Amino acid sequence: MTISGEFIAFLFLAIAAIAGGVLMLNLTKVVHMVVALVFTFISIAGIYVMLSAEFVAAVQILIYSGAITIIMLFGIMLTRHNDESETSGLGRKILVGAGVFGFAATMYFGLYSLDLGSQESADLHVNNTEQIGMAIYAKYVIPFELTSVILLVALVGAIILARRDDEDADDVVKEEATKE
Repeated sequence: MTISGEFIAFLFLAIAAIAGGVLMLNLTKVVHMVVALVFTFISIAGIYVMLSAEFVAAVQILIYSGAITIIMLFGIMLTRHNDESETSGLGRKILVGAGVFGFAATMYFGLYSLDLGSQESADLHVNNTEQIGMAIYAKYVIPFELTSVILLVALVGAIILARRDDEDADDVVKEEATKE
């Protein structure tokens, strides 16, 4: 087996994605967990580039690494999340390690015995952005629009819940002030 630069790049990106996921599970501060998640998203975008899926890689960076992470940080700030959480014990680390090892073993044995047969190669990377655009806006326009409406409803709901918490906190402060 010859080791190529593409293989080394894939190993680096795969290890970075797995390390980001494991860090996200083991860190205790929520903001640090989000940074580890961004690290994983960017590594996955690198793997997409290696698969000649540049459009999907760009969407991965823009949507997941950018927008989803910002929404998660807004959610943390709006819900008054208590950043102090329980410490990570030895049992949790052993459980995470066993889960990672089990996943790696399952993937190795699953891919080792995988036989895709002899198929003709297709030019998937030729005009892939155009093909994706035609599929989204021709076949799947209704689910695409419904997804945007659901995301808008979730954002408005988070803002309403945050305002309700602010009003409840103000009421408690006023009640305590009148008692004194």
